[in-house]
Amino acid sequence: MGFDGLDVLGISALLTEEERLVQSEVRKYVESEVTPIVPACFEEGRFPEELIPSLAELGVLGANLPEEYGCAGMNNVAYGLVMQELEAGDSGIRSFASVQGALCMYPIFQFGSEDQKRKWLPRMAAGKVIGCFGLTEANHGSNPGGMLTRAKRVPEGWLLNGSKAWITNGTMSHIAVVWAKADEDDEIRGFIVEKGTKGFTTRETHHKLSLRASDTSELFFQDCLIPEENILPGSKSLKSPLMC
Repeated sequence: MGFDGLDVLGISALLTEEERLVQSEVRKYVESEVTPIVPACFEEGRFPEELIPSLAELGVLGANLPEEYGCAGMNNVAYGLVMQELEAGDSGIRSFASVQGALCMYPIFQFGSEDQKRKWLPRMAAGKVIGCFGLTEANHGSNPGGMLTRAKRVPEGWLLNGSKAWITNGTMSHIAVVWAKADEDDEIRGFIVEKGTKGFTTRETHHKLSLRASDTSELFFQDCLIPEENILPGSKSLKSPLMC
């Protein structure tokens, strides 16, 4: 018999039927798919990539983004319930889903061109492309105002130099949404950095005491050439990464 949960504050009564259904379906998924395997993943220090197809089928990747981009189109309350239920299973599973959706798909949706949205969002919702969010740095944490990663405009696009730390999904990602200060105006801009780009490397973080079933990594950029079509055109200022 499944766990019905405790609702000491009576929040369930405030939810719509659709929101309760979302909560119930994700709870069933966690009980059947996550709970049986996550203790071993914790001990091994690995993220269970075998769950990605079923998470995508469940509709939790970019769940609150529009259906026209292959997403579930949930409201924000339902999205919050999804994350709460995944977190109840394991923080690493929730971290994967929330980084994929809120920290990688959302900035592409919010600041990207229409071509970028149609290129990346449907494949990310389907779990075919995994993303990460390159903001945090070793010396400045998640304070975008203090970041040291720089982007310099060149004839072929932008040259990216710097590093990021404690990046969820970093090693397994196909793309990274990376934030850097532009040399030309010192404004913070967002870039889509594709795996395999020359000068872009990752290193997985081992021996963590928590979030052990999560892919946590460092990102490094050394004269990494980013084409103009991979800059998020709507991102410009401190507000952009903070909105994510």
